[in-house]
Amino acid sequence: MGTTLFVCTTCKAGQPVPEGSTPPGAQLHAALTAETAPEGVRIVGVECLSACNTGCAVSLTKPGAWSYVYGRLTLDDVPAILEGAGKYADSPDGIVPWRDRPTVFRKQSIARIPPLPPLEEAAE
Repeated sequence: MGTTLFVCTTCKAGQPVPEGSTPPGAQLHAALTAETAPEGVRIVGVECLSACNTGCAVSLTKPGAWSYVYGRLTLDDVPAILEGAGKYADSPDGIVPWRDRPTVFRKQSIARIPPLPPLEEAAE
């Protein structure tokens, strides 16, 4: 199992969304899936990342690695998001050196979540 880029499809980016309109998060998801994902990265839409005050939001995760949540993203950030996802996928532990991260990943990080411990440790 590789890297997953979760994209909040319900993010409204702090703006009212008229009924029948596509929320900015769903637009971001569509723009990301319209591009070629980096090797080892799958893009998955989710209904909420609970980052409503900082939408549009995405999350990067993979087994045994640090996970990240990024916010305040727009359609203009699609190339940087995909670049950052590729670098994350290539890292052994989810930690991409700060200088190598796209600017939106350096400045718009909401959370960094530690990897889950192996099951043996969790049982102790």
